[in-house]
Amino acid sequence: MSQVDYDPESGLVNGARKVFSPNFDDRPQGVTIDALIIHAISLPPGEYGGKHVEKFFCNQLDSDAHPYFSEIAEIRVSSHFLINRSGELVQFVPVHKRAWHAGVSSCMGRQAVNDFSIGIELEGCDDDGFEEAQYRALAELSGLLIAAIPSLSTKHIYGHEDIAPGRKTDPGPGFDWQNYRLALLEQDIQIAAKETESL
Repeated sequence: MSQVDYDPESGLVNGARKVFSPNFDDRPQGVTIDALIIHAISLPPGEYGGKHVEKFFCNQLDSDAHPYFSEIAEIRVSSHFLINRSGELVQFVPVHKRAWHAGVSSCMGRQAVNDFSIGIELEGCDDDGFEEAQYRALAELSGLLIAAIPSLSTKHIYGHEDIAPGRKTDPGPGFDWQNYRLALLEQDIQIAAKETESL
């Protein structure tokens, strides 16, 4: 991912491929965006590539294409973003809208996590590691959003497993939080250096 920027009016990230999901609604009035939630998904489970995740988030998953799909085809969910194994960024829902990614969960002592969070899916599963390209893209996207949205902070980044313990396990032990946070720190340093150069 490169040459990305965020348009607060549209809620879209320029540089992301757009695949708009119908599974979203308005955030409650007066609610600020306070958290980033990191997820992992693969369809079929443990398999990568293809457009199954995109079709799932757009209610277009063919229930006959795989036995597992018949179990989930009628579920209505979405995320703001997906980062594929190659590091490609896909956006499904504008940031200022509420995506349906967190489910029954609690974060920072509050329920209804979808109301105040941004959901970022990584193509992957609990048992696998993630690609370096995904960490770089995730750090770039996170840094971009944190810089653009004053209520966001690096202190309020969580895994799905953190906000729904016992119900969800993603992004799982294969996700290297230290790698991600180091990449995010490097992103912050690069942004600061560019700002200094422009003075």
